[in-house]
Amino acid sequence: MTITTLKKAAKTPETETATAQKVVTEMLAEIAAHGEDAVRAYAKKLDGWDGDIVLGREEIDRRAAEVPEQVRRDIDFAIRQVSEFAHAQRRSLSEFSVELHPGVVAGQRVLPINVAGCYAPAGRYAHIASAYMGVATAKAAGVKTIVACSGPFRGGPMHPYLLYAFDRAGADVIMTLGGVQAIATMADGLFTGKPADVIVGPGNKFVAEAKRTLFGKVGIDVFAGPSEVAVIADDSADPAIVASDLVGQAEHGHESPAWLFTTSRALAEEVMRLVPALIDKLPPTARDAAGAAWRDYGEVIVCDTREEVAEVSDRYASEHLEVHARDLNWWLANLTCYGSLFLGEETTVAYGDKASGPNHVLPTKGAARYSGGLSVHKFMKTLTWQRMTREAARDIGEVTARISRLEGMEAHARTADDRLAKYYPAQTFALGEPVKV
Repeated sequence: MTITTLKKAAKTPETETATAQKVVTEMLAEIAAHGEDAVRAYAKKLDGWDGDIVLGREEIDRRAAEVPEQVRRDIDFAIRQVSEFAHAQRRSLSEFSVELHPGVVAGQRVLPINVAGCYAPAGRYAHIASAYMGVATAKAAGVKTIVACSGPFRGGPMHPYLLYAFDRAGADVIMTLGGVQAIATMADGLFTGKPADVIVGPGNKFVAEAKRTLFGKVGIDVFAGPSEVAVIADDSADPAIVASDLVGQAEHGHESPAWLFTTSRALAEEVMRLVPALIDKLPPTARDAAGAAWRDYGEVIVCDTREEVAEVSDRYASEHLEVHARDLNWWLANLTCYGSLFLGEETTVAYGDKASGPNHVLPTKGAARYSGGLSVHKFMKTLTWQRMTREAARDIGEVTARISRLEGMEAHARTADDRLAKYYPAQTFALGEPVKV
């Protein structure tokens, strides 16, 4: 059995990470010190925006009127898909109570967070789907306040399509802010007085670094890096479709990896022949991004067996993973590390990115080994509770006192001692030897 790399990446997603850290640290410190004034200054300096930060209802409605009817219908359709999937996820979470010992009842509550911050990037494209992926999912979770941010579009106001998507998905507050200043604003509750409990949404390396730095102060969805795609293919796959799907994700940016894992060398060589030609046919901006991504981050690996392919795929733990191969159920049963799985030629990453239903905010840089993507669960808290009778407190108290003393925690032990003395004054209990030091 052999694994052969026909094309090896010259770079890794980690190559560019360190460059963002210094910039983000300085910006967060400045915003922490000077608040909204610093945010406005960064919005002016970095995005050329000195208009209103928080959009009012009149402005939202006026901009919505700019959205063509077909675009509205498409966005509304996609929001329904994402919402229905998120509501199904919500129904999969349940509250319960269980008697663990006679008189000891413990349980679980599932509650939404209070404030969610949902980010959608601006920049080269209007990231419409990112707007509803975060907001609609938070809405399905039952979050009380949803704050949405995206930057000005090409020097002007927020793109009207993206604004429409935020509003239709259920955002309570919409702000024209991008980049690090948007993440810091939501974390600190600037302009709203409502600090976010969780911040979600994709963005560039500076946005990703800001979320990473603020994690702990707020929850985040994933430690995000450049978008990734891997395609698993055997000799039944259509090389033209495989090549198209690799290029389809490589256009995300210069640092977006695209990987092919296959048991067919002939297919691998044909895909490698086709990809450059497909890139050359793209519009200039996409051609530049996809060309650099394929040149620097693209990889093609040929394996002898599907078991080897599955092993390689799990090691890469791709954000998006497509399977163009026979016996799709085998792959579903055996693949374990991916952000989202696309089984069969009939589906593709672009469908998941835009309209099929499951969320497109997914783990990158190998994080799919231990984490899934954005879901309604990210906006929920699983909280435990317990209650017990005095009889149960006697049984639990004895064990607690003894274990506490074995650990050297006398004050812990005495909380049990005091209850036992109060509830059962005539009884003697084996509570362990008191801690001397």
